[in-house]
Amino acid sequence: MSFKSIVRELKEMRDGIGSISRRGVDSRRWNGRTKSHVAPDITLTSLEPIEQGKWANLPPELLLDIISRVEESETTWPARAVVVYCGSVCKSWRAVTKEIVTTPEQCGRLTFPISLKQPGPRDSPIQCFIRRNRETSTYILYIGLVPSENENDKLLLAAKKIRRATGTDFIISLVANDFSRSSNTCVGKLRSNFLGTKFTIYDNQAPNGAGIQTDTCNHVVSTIAYELNVLRARGPRRMHCTMNSIPVSAIQEGGNAPTPTSFPQIIDEPFSPSPTLKGKTEPLVLKNKAPRWHEQLQCWCLNFKGRVTVASVKNFQLVAAVDPSHNVSAAEQEKVILQFGKIGKDIFTMDYRYPLSAFQAFTICLSSFDTKPACE
Repeated sequence: MSFKSIVRELKEMRDGIGSISRRGVDSRRWNGRTKSHVAPDITLTSLEPIEQGKWANLPPELLLDIISRVEESETTWPARAVVVYCGSVCKSWRAVTKEIVTTPEQCGRLTFPISLKQPGPRDSPIQCFIRRNRETSTYILYIGLVPSENENDKLLLAAKKIRRATGTDFIISLVANDFSRSSNTCVGKLRSNFLGTKFTIYDNQAPNGAGIQTDTCNHVVSTIAYELNVLRARGPRRMHCTMNSIPVSAIQEGGNAPTPTSFPQIIDEPFSPSPTLKGKTEPLVLKNKAPRWHEQLQCWCLNFKGRVTVASVKNFQLVAAVDPSHNVSAAEQEKVILQFGKIGKDIFTMDYRYPLSAFQAFTICLSSFDTKPACE
């Protein structure tokens, strides 16, 4: 059988795989535009046994070659869904697929949901865009340069804005139709103070590698602070992000950022949050890159390299804020780790790279949507 026929047959298996998954996982995850999304990794004992078919008995060498070629050929969505189908055939295919598919830092591609919690590539950013829906107060993150004409874009994360008496919450989910914090599709939340000047990012997964997950998002992984503009001076917003779960050594030569390999097993008993970084490890701090004043345009400008086309107070670029004692090269300090900006009505681009993950980048960008009367 030729390689093309194998890929074609894998694509035809999509409907069958979907029906098997729905028996063990809430079918709401597969509705609408999230049909190609895969549920978070959970123990196989909680699902019904996957039926073993003719594909389960392939020789290991042949199976490795098939999945390797599929992974190399299908690099973009929606075609990359075939790689996900390979991991859903049976246990042996799943094991080989997880072995072949590397992290976004290594390959620059997003494949499984856990990729959203792993650092992005070091060399070039992963380019995404956010669509805002004012009527439903939701924000959807898609992968891609700009929205496609047929609106068949790959959904990565979704957030819903909930106003409270003392601030605002953004509940972040893997799907666009379930924002319950007790659902296993909920991956975290963003909470602001009353003035909208300070934000806290919560994760439902312990940042220090604990293999458990609670039914509430109570692990503080980052904080975002916007400077008060008491004198109402002209200029863009100023912000600092303290990444409590990422040490500053991650951007030093030879450094590495924490990289989870799977979603933890869910338990019902809550427990007290554990510290994000042990010992005297210093967290990474990000700051917005200072724009320059353009005399002819009479506005503040940043070089977004064509990714931002509409002037907005929400636009920003983040770089590392480090002391000379950290021994971080000048090139690394100038590297834009996250940039966010407007390209149309309710459409914004989001480009991120190492050491941030898609989840961390998305939550930082969400903070820009909240009202900040004291900062402008």
